Amino acid sequence: MRIAHFSDLHYGSRTLVEADRCFGAAIDRAAALGVAAAVISGDATDHALDLHAPAARRLVAQVRRLADHCPVLLLQGTYSHEPPGTLGIFRALGGRHPIHVAEGIGQAVLTRGRGWRRSPDWRFEVLPSDAVALFSCLPTVNKAELAAAVGAVDAAEAVGEHLERLLAGWAPTHRLARERGLPTIGVSHGTVFGCVSEHGVPMAGFDHEFTTGALFASEAQAFMLGHIHRHQAWSRQGDRGEQLIAYPGSIGRFHYGEEGEKGFLVWEVGADDARCTLEATLARRTIDIVFEGRPDLDVLRDAIARQDVTGASVRVRWTVADEDRGAVDREAIQRMLAGAAEAKLEGRIVPVVRTRAAGISQLPRLEDKLRAWAKVADVRPEPLLACMAALDHEQPEVIAARLIGSNTDSTPSTHHVLPERLSEPV
Repeated sequence: MRIAHFSDLHYGSRTLVEADRCFGAAIDRAAALGVAAAVISGDATDHALDLHAPAARRLVAQVRRLADHCPVLLLQGTYSHEPPGTLGIFRALGGRHPIHVAEGIGQAVLTRGRGWRRSPDWRFEVLPSDAVALFSCLPTVNKAELAAAVGAVDAAEAVGEHLERLLAGWAPTHRLARERGLPTIGVSHGTVFGCVSEHGVPMAGFDHEFTTGALFASEAQAFMLGHIHRHQAWSRQGDRGEQLIAYPGSIGRFHYGEEGEKGFLVWEVGADDARCTLEATLARRTIDIVFEGRPDLDVLRDAIARQDVTGASVRVRWTVADEDRGAVDREAIQRMLAGAAEAKLEGRIVPVVRTRAAGISQLPRLEDKLRAWAKVADVRPEPLLACMAALDHEQPEVIAARLIGSNTDSTPSTHHVLPERLSEPV
């Protein structure tokens, strides 16, 4: 069975242009390839959306267009992106083919009539006679509920343990389906231990939902995942045939610094084998230009010429001291990036750090405090000590006259200078 697998569409006010352009093109490509079903494995939205919002209207229209081509399965994603209840509206779309919304743990079969039939409980005890494919759905796990039940400290490990038992509990149903020659597909939204994020960071922690071993133990031939925005896959060949786990990654490039191609997966799933290929979308190009200090406009001009920023989203970043923050010519940088689709300027300001001499308040004499300060400030204390001595022993008029060059005292005067640094600044 040929299945189109989309994930992490992230429709929202900020991401609408990128999401809609990429998802629309992906639907066209999936229809041209003649897929028999489509799966969206979570995070169709980027945040809660009002129904009248442009992002909501475009998402509904695109999913309806997809449902006019084939049956669609929509899985609940991360609650912060896709608040519970968000997907309910899709049940009422009324496309040419039905949309199954998986908001809870359970199984569903695609029937010969191209309809969906849901399991009465978390799994089928007996498979419907007209089933042509079995889908096992595991939406986002509410870790807060687990934390309330088992305690916050144990919640992370409890998630993995509960899911491992659940996945193993699906294995008998998957074996029954395989004996009948039916494709078996798992669909979920979460993090696989050891996967790599879209920014190249390995995800290794005790709070991740899955291991590849637990997913393979479900005995599904294909496991279609969402949540990680980078395409990656794991395969295993054994007595259950060829099993494959894969993320398609996000449909578009929503953040700077994301690595790899963006797109959706086209799966070919049989009773004892599975394979997938990435169909890339024309996601936006992002370019990062980074300066350790103040942006050098000549260097920036060369970087722009080398990388061809026309139509790309460009981010220029720099780090300067607080006193130099006004020296960055933002308008000049904007003019140089006039051909870019987006120019994002990010300056990091390093604040001035003033060091206090530890224990200075406990020193008994002012001279001792001055010497302690001079050591921290890296200056010579002698000139200041001489000034202090003059203040202590001379009349104010004498000091003032000497400073303005009208010395009324016939005795030779001592010229007091400002303290000098002990070492040259680096």
